Amino acid sequence: MSDKNAFIQAINNGYTFKSESVKIGIGMLDGAAVTGASINLPLKTMNRHGLIAGATGTGKTKTLQMISEALSDASVPVLVMDIKGDLSGLGEAGTINDKIAERCKLIGIDYKPAAYPVEFLTISNEKGAKLRATVTEFGPILLSKILELNDTQEGLVAMIFKYCDDNKLPLLDLKDFIKVLQYISNEGKDEIAKTYGNIATTSTGTILRKVIELQQQGADTFFGEKSFEVNDLMRISDDGRGIISILRVTDLQDKPKLFSTFMLQLLAELYASCPEEGDLDKPKLVLFIDEAHLVFNEASDALLKQIETVIKLIRSKGIGVFFCTQNPMDVPASVLAQLGLKIQHALRAFTAADRKTIKQTAENYPETDFYKTEDLITQLGIGEALVTMLNESGIPTPLVHCMMRPPQSRMDILMPSEIDGIVVQSKIVAKYNQVIDNESAYEILTAKLEEAAKNSAPTNATTGKPEPSTFEKIMNSNVAHQVERTAASIITRSLLGALGLGGRSKR
Repeated sequence: MSDKNAFIQAINNGYTFKSESVKIGIGMLDGAAVTGASINLPLKTMNRHGLIAGATGTGKTKTLQMISEALSDASVPVLVMDIKGDLSGLGEAGTINDKIAERCKLIGIDYKPAAYPVEFLTISNEKGAKLRATVTEFGPILLSKILELNDTQEGLVAMIFKYCDDNKLPLLDLKDFIKVLQYISNEGKDEIAKTYGNIATTSTGTILRKVIELQQQGADTFFGEKSFEVNDLMRISDDGRGIISILRVTDLQDKPKLFSTFMLQLLAELYASCPEEGDLDKPKLVLFIDEAHLVFNEASDALLKQIETVIKLIRSKGIGVFFCTQNPMDVPASVLAQLGLKIQHALRAFTAADRKTIKQTAENYPETDFYKTEDLITQLGIGEALVTMLNESGIPTPLVHCMMRPPQSRMDILMPSEIDGIVVQSKIVAKYNQVIDNESAYEILTAKLEEAAKNSAPTNATTGKPEPSTFEKIMNSNVAHQVERTAASIITRSLLGALGLGGRSKR
């Protein structure tokens, strides 16, 4: 039997903070909850990012839900990526049962069912306020990284943006970008060459294929107007709680490129828009990315480096980013090293690869005299996790087996009618869901080409039909037909000769 008093003292020393904190559970030793071993989470370090990991059914989504509630109660706005549709329940109060009552008694808390102020968002056709961004807001560098272009192609994209800036051609959606790409490859090729230099049609063709691939994943619904303003993610409800924005992306599980595109753009926009804040008593916004492997699995090396850079820098803006995933190895080591809070639910060891993952995971946690971490990871019960975080001085807290407190909102999805009720009351749906199609590069270039075609085709005064061009007149003449026949005969003989089928000339 481990020394319970030493355990309580270690937990109290590690998880008692001077700044504002929230209770997320109670420490466990030898499989039992230990009274007096409260596990608190300091709000001051929530901008140092985190990881919530665990196998399916171990309780990681409920942990995410519970922490979101705690942040909202502390007047911190939250944005959650709801891939599976499990988090809509935040909008309705939960119900107590015997298991919840027993857990709350062990943890030493009162269960108070509560509905939280939620806002449903979407980047597809789900219900909620539509998040959009213009191509111009992405910029040439980010767009090139998303399309996985090489240096030559990236330079061409930068040139396109410069050409559009110089000629007042707004790039609002992907059809604008495609139209400009087609224009500089054909009718506008000479115009571009004079000012910006020659361009390779092979490069424009490659870029066009990459853009079409992005369109096939549904990107047209995301690119365009009205652009979403990040301040609408940082709202406080009338009762003083932080609004929890739930981005419903249940239809994007098979479209990882679109999801990672959106995530990187959002992080970049947050970083660019928010001022430097330094160390705040609590964060301005906390972002939870559920099923984080969708962000990383399809990301190129360039995209991963961009994500790593943003994660490093964005905490100075008072913004925390938390990744939720089944396997902690889904998160690249360079990103994992930036995550201060780690909540590890149970992992299952069915194969040799699973056992290797568990061993690597155990080695990433602080050493402890109270547990054999590698074994405990496979033995954790539902709603239990190994927890470590950074204290106010940036030092990791002791690793602890924690019984997590249950969410106070509904631990199930909302009915479609309940979602409709929340969307109807939204203060931002009307702002973002109106269809806007301002004049942009597509319309301007289309009109320019139509005008050029009209002006270059003179009409016959008698018939009213367009006059044939000089080239057409020559090609329709008898002389031209004779030349055509002669040329065809020469070409045919040459081809047959090259193939060894031309016959021998008579002497």
